[in-house]
Amino acid sequence: MTPTNTHPLPSEKPRIVVVGAGYAGMMSALRLAPHAHVTLVDPADRFTERVRLHEHAAGRPDVTHPLGSFLRPTGIIHVAARATEIDTAGREVRTDDGRVLPYDRLVHALGSRTRSVGPGDRDRAYTVESATELHKRLKDGPGSLTVVGGGLTGIELSTELAETHPGWRVTLLTEGDVGPGLSAKGRAHVRTVLAGRGVRVEEDRRVAGPDDIDTDVVVWAASMTPNTELARAAGIATDAGGRLEVDAVLRSVSHPEVYGAGDSAAGHTTAAGALRMGCAAALPCGSQAASAIIAELRGQEPKPLNFSYYLQCLSLGRHDGLVQFVRPDDSPRERVLTGRPAAYVKEGIVRSTVRSLKLASRQPALLAHIPGFG
Repeated sequence: MTPTNTHPLPSEKPRIVVVGAGYAGMMSALRLAPHAHVTLVDPADRFTERVRLHEHAAGRPDVTHPLGSFLRPTGIIHVAARATEIDTAGREVRTDDGRVLPYDRLVHALGSRTRSVGPGDRDRAYTVESATELHKRLKDGPGSLTVVGGGLTGIELSTELAETHPGWRVTLLTEGDVGPGLSAKGRAHVRTVLAGRGVRVEEDRRVAGPDDIDTDVVVWAASMTPNTELARAAGIATDAGGRLEVDAVLRSVSHPEVYGAGDSAAGHTTAAGALRMGCAAALPCGSQAASAIIAELRGQEPKPLNFSYYLQCLSLGRHDGLVQFVRPDDSPRERVLTGRPAAYVKEGIVRSTVRSLKLASRQPALLAHIPGFG
């Protein structure tokens, strides 16, 4: 297809392109909609609750919502295509369907993915992103399943799959301790629940790929990598971890017309330090990027991101959970909430993420008055 130029008619409103419709990208686009011509670039026509993908792998029918349910009242243009190039000199984004999308400001919110497992038998190796395929495989019949990675994602996958598919023999492998960011009380509860679900845990076990494991199915949850290939190809500065290098207002240090939000950007605050990848920071950072751009458009100096951590929460199947209270820098306190009450808290927080996006869709100005959303 021959590329076509899609410059809009002259207008006082600036043109803002948001690439990525995850938690951060959706929040940025929705908050910016009243102030600019916003184009949201993402090949999917549904918003995926990524924090529920372990539930989807276990059998939850759907963890998505139509994008139209968020975008319809906003005037945001959704381009259902994949961004293939960022031209920082021309300030344009090109897509795989031949479009050329000019921008005055760009919000890079392409998120992250599970790091490639490398060579191995891919017919039996899955990630949380392939939850649909993993669920189909689990329905084929019981066998042995090994989750690699002892962080929060690996723990949630192991407990959820063991509870929902008791015929499968589930093992959790981790190169260090299970739940390395948890307190001693939190880690003890996780180990108790894993044992109660029949999950065999092997700590201090390092594996290079699926071929190192004698099992029928491998679920890789060992580490995440940012989706910043387009940014790096465009010459946008990234840090040692591959995330966009941004300042205190989430503006690119090399290209001030570009903002980074969510997992693909190395956000940081005085209180929290470097922000970890995850929904907890993605929504506030998406809102912050929008606030900074709005301030710029008004000729004001953007305020820095104001964010700190309060807790980590994880589900341990449908009837148990863990709420780990943390310090502002995400280090664990000894205080925890466990069992069914923790499961209720976790479910409430997960539901609140979609509610906050619905609020941003209908009353975006209110987000600026919610602590942490700027």
